[in-house]
Amino acid sequence: MATIADRTDLGVMGETRPEPEGSASQGPIIKVDSIWKVFGKSPERALEPGNLEKSKAEIQSELGAVIGLHDVSFEVHKGQTFVIMGLSGSGKSTMVRCLIRLIEPTAGRIVIDGNEVTAMSDKELMEFRRSKIAMVFQHYGLMPHRNVLENASWGLEVQGVPEAERHSRTREVLDMVGLGGWEASYPRQLSGGMQQRVGLARALVVDTDILLMDEPFSGLDPLIRRQMQDELLRLQEELHKTIVFITHDLNEALKLGDRIAIMHDGRVAQIGSPEDIVLRPEDEYVGDFTQDVRLESVLTASKVMVPPKATVLGHQGPRAALHTIGASDGDAAWIVDRSQRYIGLLTIARANDALKAGINRLDLGLGYVNQGYETVSPDTTFDLLIPLAMASDYPIPVTDGDNRLVGEIHRSALAEALAETSTADPDYEANAAANAALAAEAEVDAQNDG
Repeated sequence: MATIADRTDLGVMGETRPEPEGSASQGPIIKVDSIWKVFGKSPERALEPGNLEKSKAEIQSELGAVIGLHDVSFEVHKGQTFVIMGLSGSGKSTMVRCLIRLIEPTAGRIVIDGNEVTAMSDKELMEFRRSKIAMVFQHYGLMPHRNVLENASWGLEVQGVPEAERHSRTREVLDMVGLGGWEASYPRQLSGGMQQRVGLARALVVDTDILLMDEPFSGLDPLIRRQMQDELLRLQEELHKTIVFITHDLNEALKLGDRIAIMHDGRVAQIGSPEDIVLRPEDEYVGDFTQDVRLESVLTASKVMVPPKATVLGHQGPRAALHTIGASDGDAAWIVDRSQRYIGLLTIARANDALKAGINRLDLGLGYVNQGYETVSPDTTFDLLIPLAMASDYPIPVTDGDNRLVGEIHRSALAEALAETSTADPDYEANAAANAALAAEAEVDAQNDG
């Protein structure tokens, strides 16, 4: 069975898609409440009532102080990838460093996993950093005199883990990030992408629940950068870490983020799902950021999928399948097992063939089932859905990470979704031919159904 990879190109996750496991119901694992950071002498003056609403430029001119963060608040839930995005000077890197007080906030409160970071003593803070948080920076910070294994196991060494144990655990993580066999190599022998994998392994090996990633891929060549983004997505599907990811690249934010905060002059301009950010910008600044994003790269299967109309269990026979297909007013059904895991597509013609051949159970006559009919994940973008829809006479099946059938997508729904949002897309006219073709196909479908 062929399956389209999750989050290809600009595949994104947003509020219309399933929340990461264990997220909102358990409350935020990171809560940032009204954080200010003012650089300069007497920073508290900037927080006096008369100065709170002044601009960054006004504060600098009148008080000689620089506002790094202006009343920033947000929440991150367990298993989420929360992206903080902005241009240089927007405050994004200051914010991530304030989370663990590498930079001391001037005012406000930060609570991480039930621990009030802003109230910790130096000793408590040191232990918290070692045990609860791992960081990955743009500059890898590898020690040139240590090999890959020694660099990646550094965090465990600091924790006092015995050598045999830390090397065993580190080898497992190096295999996970694609560096198996490179344990004895030194940083100078590695490419930039491989060095960043060592940095990622060093963060993962200490097995904290939370990762802070400050522009980790921005110094890499474009191809290596995309590979590292894909690698992070793959690891996140497996490990379900809570990640705060800093970037200045909108495409990277859309690809990686469950939620995105866009910062400007130390303030949060907007927080939302990738779809919200692109389709519903709250001010001109956010709109300028997103104006060149193509809708087809942002809209996902979760926006248009509907419950499957016709499903048949594998242990049932072709007669039951024909009854189900007839009741659905369609001409095909999805074959699933008792756990709703997807097996394939059965057309009405092949169901009749199976009946004539005396097949009693479809799971014993899988030659009549199209097991290669492509599925998509809820994250799959319209870029990939449109050609699939135009190439098939049947709906597109949507499966989750456990291959359970969770929905189906019809051509008409794709066309309607594009029509609804087309006015928000500056590149819509450039894609009009493909969209018109899709709409025409949907109209033919509707006429045939009628």
